[in-house]
Amino acid sequence: MEFGWYHEFHRQVPGMSDAAAFEMGLDQAVQSEAWGLDSFWLAEIHQQAPRSVLASPQNVATAIAVRTTKMKIGTAVSVLPLQHPLRLAEETATIDQISKGRFLLGAGRSGNPRAYAAYGVPYSESRERFYETLEVLKLAWSQDVFSFHGKFHHFDEAKAVPRPYQKPYPEIRIAGASEDTFPMLGALGHPLFVAVRSGTLAGLAPDLEAYRAAYKAAGHPGKGQVHLRLSMHVAETDAQADAESKDSIMGGYGLLKSQLEGSPNARRRAELADVQSLTFDLAKRDKVVVGSPDTVTARLLQLKEELGIDGILAELNFGAKIPPDAMMRSCQLLCQVVRPRLQ
Repeated sequence: MEFGWYHEFHRQVPGMSDAAAFEMGLDQAVQSEAWGLDSFWLAEIHQQAPRSVLASPQNVATAIAVRTTKMKIGTAVSVLPLQHPLRLAEETATIDQISKGRFLLGAGRSGNPRAYAAYGVPYSESRERFYETLEVLKLAWSQDVFSFHGKFHHFDEAKAVPRPYQKPYPEIRIAGASEDTFPMLGALGHPLFVAVRSGTLAGLAPDLEAYRAAYKAAGHPGKGQVHLRLSMHVAETDAQADAESKDSIMGGYGLLKSQLEGSPNARRRAELADVQSLTFDLAKRDKVVVGSPDTVTARLLQLKEELGIDGILAELNFGAKIPPDAMMRSCQLLCQVVRPRLQ
């Protein structure tokens, strides 16, 4: 199983400056590689200055690439509808060259309408823009010269420079959220990202079955990889893990309530009642993994059996209130104690 860290470059202490937030996040990436982490995943967050400085994951990925040598570096996710596809192809290929083939592209649409409003892109166009940008991106990565004429983008004999280090191009993993998208993503044949905020971990099973059925029906090799973004905290004991993470996790779900209320996604709005009645015990049962290394190992083995997951993206500070030292100890335990038990 692949172990990754989903990182948002939070302001991890009150009043932290932009410069300090970048310095701390970059130092944490380097340390996690030393502990044996397989991959480091960068969010893309716009219009949320009090929360995060990570609006440009491509630039941060380059900074991590020159500070590390083994760990894969990915975006989770790059919001394709807000990107110019040719520019994105060139920037990501540059990361892939600098990292010598360690770049992974995680792609999605995002459920944050504020980012779309700020960029002047109607959220109602997000799905069409996503698939068009993805098509152009793969052409630009794999063809010496390409032409394309779509609804939003037009290219005649365009060239993307540089080309990726990996051939024909880096692995693409696509985020699935809406129920109707899972068969579409399976037919495309790319590995899948899934996550639970509203809903439950067990509730992912039907969506993953739909993805894998469409993947198989399309004739793709294997069964289709699934990587789970999972809010987690690990400490020496279950009681310590609860004490260190409870306020942060419940605060994160408090923020989610307001996001669900204003979401343009009907499925997400319908899950509002579930989040409104959430307790910490229910969150641990259905949504997050918190505990000692033994507890966390057992839960991950259960999820691997029930959902067939191939990897996790551990979100180690959901709610952004876990102190940095406790978060890094969680990462160390995950890498050095839990990870070897699942290899």
